[in-house]
Amino acid sequence: MQTSDLPVLVVNSGSSSIKFCLYLMPDEERLLSGVIERIGEADSRCVYTEYKASGNVSEHILKLPATDHDTASQQVFTLLGNSAAGDFMRSLHAIGHRVVHGGEAFKGPTLIDADIINDLRALIPLAPLHNPANLAAIETAARLYPQVPQVAVFDSAFFHTLPPHACRYAVPEKLYHEQHVRRYGFHGTSHQQAARQAADYLRQPPASLRLITLHLGNGASAAAIRDGRCIDTSMGMTPLEGLIMGTRCGDLDPSVPLYLARTMDMTIDDIEDLLNHGSGMKGLCGATDMRDVHRLANSGDQQARLAIDMYCYRIAKYVGAYYIALGGVDALVFTGGVGEHDALIRQAVCAQLSPLGISVDEQRNRTVTTTPCAISAADSKTAVLVIAANEELEIARQTLSVTA
Repeated sequence: MQTSDLPVLVVNSGSSSIKFCLYLMPDEERLLSGVIERIGEADSRCVYTEYKASGNVSEHILKLPATDHDTASQQVFTLLGNSAAGDFMRSLHAIGHRVVHGGEAFKGPTLIDADIINDLRALIPLAPLHNPANLAAIETAARLYPQVPQVAVFDSAFFHTLPPHACRYAVPEKLYHEQHVRRYGFHGTSHQQAARQAADYLRQPPASLRLITLHLGNGASAAAIRDGRCIDTSMGMTPLEGLIMGTRCGDLDPSVPLYLARTMDMTIDDIEDLLNHGSGMKGLCGATDMRDVHRLANSGDQQARLAIDMYCYRIAKYVGAYYIALGGVDALVFTGGVGEHDALIRQAVCAQLSPLGISVDEQRNRTVTTTPCAISAADSKTAVLVIAANEELEIARQTLSVTA
């Protein structure tokens, strides 16, 4: 390892998994990446890849009893310490953590100390499914690596530029001032990275572009970006609002939870669980992975077909709204697992956008192999791009920006 090499570990602790990636910065060389998945389930496991100097890769799958996030976080650091990258772990420059909700206080990457941890704990009511998992990883890292700087990179930070007319809800003013009820937005790290890569690909300065970015995966969101600043986004006070997702319902009449409470005697916890974990594609057709949904639809399952139609319609509706908000669009960007790999979804969404002059070349769309790439038709008024999501690298960059 050269003296200029700075090992930066990225930890992305989600509600049921922990992704991790060790980089050598600033060259952005990956040393090891992986995920502990199905935390809390009997079949929890770790899948990770080691990247060799020769260019070869070594892939591993381990069964791990990850009963909770504290245990899983400990297992991440143990695995890294015992791996071929162990020497780099002993000379860590910094650890960057994805934190889902930063409220109104956190507008950029932030060095973590005891006060920041207390602030993050106070934000748990705004993200009860995510911030506790983020905190578990932070506290484990602080215990094992007390001398290594830790940085929080917030999903919501990219959206602090939302104007009041876009981020406020039409509820009594005191709910905003006293309870912080407003739209915050999420997946900001992914949207920011996609916007930056789109500008690079188009060879245009970010400040000159109007972009709509679509992060489509198990979670899904849309963002309208003008002059490098986000002006609107589909997720709201929590990640539940907006597009249809794997298990989340997205936009819903606010009276539905009240109706369920009255007519089905459901508790608040019951309803929260239903809308976050039992709705979306899972509620519509029983599958959460879009590949499984397509298989069901191809076998004649009408509920799966309906789920796909609803999913694409909701996306197209948001794109149309953001087209108006931006006053036109220079590029529509697909990112995330579904956005990057699902040509059928991209085709179905863009087919509904033909009144805006947006269209894709069917051959280009079907044969995406490397990204970034353009799949727009020659006569499309808007560039349509596919960009691979790389939230971990973006977190590493932001971590280095405050620790170098």
